[in-house]
Amino acid sequence: MQFIKAGQTAESNIFNRLDERKRALIAGGADVINLSIGTPDFQPDAHVMQAVSQAALDPEQYKYSLTETPELIAAVQDWYRRRYDVALEADEIMAVCGSQEGIAHVGFAFAGPNDLILAPDPGYPIFSFGPMMTGATVGLYPLKEENNWQLDFADIPEDVAERAKAIVVSYPNNPTTAVADRAFYERLVTFAREHNIIVLHDNAYSDLMLNGKQGLSFLSIPGAKEVGIEFNSLSKTYNLTGMRVSFALGNREVIERFRAFRSQIDYGMFYPIQAGAVAALTGPQDIVRRNREGYMARRDALCGGLRSIGWDVPDAQGTMFVWAKIPERFASSVDFVLELMEKTGVICVPGSSFGAHGEGYVRFALVVPPERMEEAVRRIDESGILRG
Repeated sequence: MQFIKAGQTAESNIFNRLDERKRALIAGGADVINLSIGTPDFQPDAHVMQAVSQAALDPEQYKYSLTETPELIAAVQDWYRRRYDVALEADEIMAVCGSQEGIAHVGFAFAGPNDLILAPDPGYPIFSFGPMMTGATVGLYPLKEENNWQLDFADIPEDVAERAKAIVVSYPNNPTTAVADRAFYERLVTFAREHNIIVLHDNAYSDLMLNGKQGLSFLSIPGAKEVGIEFNSLSKTYNLTGMRVSFALGNREVIERFRAFRSQIDYGMFYPIQAGAVAALTGPQDIVRRNREGYMARRDALCGGLRSIGWDVPDAQGTMFVWAKIPERFASSVDFVLELMEKTGVICVPGSSFGAHGEGYVRFALVVPPERMEEAVRRIDESGILRG
């Protein structure tokens, strides 16, 4: 395992570097296919936009909300009961300004400079950066292809587990697209209970399972509420990324402490956004199926297309991403990404930006229609980049 602390040297944000080169290519007249950032291009449902718009016309809606409306609490309770068969009390629910903001700040509720928080490698950057903001040490546990990118609890030494205050876990996983079954979550609850560790589970993609199975909630496991919380989001499920609507759910003690911390930095979610969230959760749910089918069609066009030209890219299991091993002749994932961009105009993200164990891989985002995916495959084939 690798251990890192706040203030240690960090690489420059690769997304900024890619964006700079993308702008230069576009300025030069290139047709860029940007598969780097996971921003959905599917539209929100009209009834959600109408709910936001109508609420925004009421001047009373522009006051501090301070907390969630009763309607939003009831909508979340119904959502978790309907979708995951999980019963939540009102004090086990708190809205946050997107899962990224929630994960960035939750550590301040219980951790500090003398604490250790475990996070995945590879993993979405906020999983380690958030804990580092508290001054805590971050222990990076490895995710490995041979384990289907699932946490192997044997990779966390006993003394490390005993020291750890919390562990960040995320399935379906960004960037690897791996999913976890009920048996995994049962082991996670047992591990957390044995070592007195708080589980922080990111569940943003449970409705984007691309393997025909139903996504789970960590909280559906007996005993899960005793050991942790879960973050869930409306961003990808309902195409509401800009609204920044997510929830911290589960252990009431962690929620209470987190709410107390956030009361010092935030005055609550804008009422019209809460109204839109209620409309999304309580209205027609066809969008969930449409999104999943749309991402599956894009995945099939990209992964199947790449395999047809000799790049053995496995089908994504979940999320809106694809995780692919780079051709062997490249020394690094950054080298491959930059050459791919120059030769084809196709932009993806080097796996090294997600941690040392992401080196040798790249992540594609499924954010363009199937026909554009097919165009990306054609360009990659004609560029010869796979053949050297």
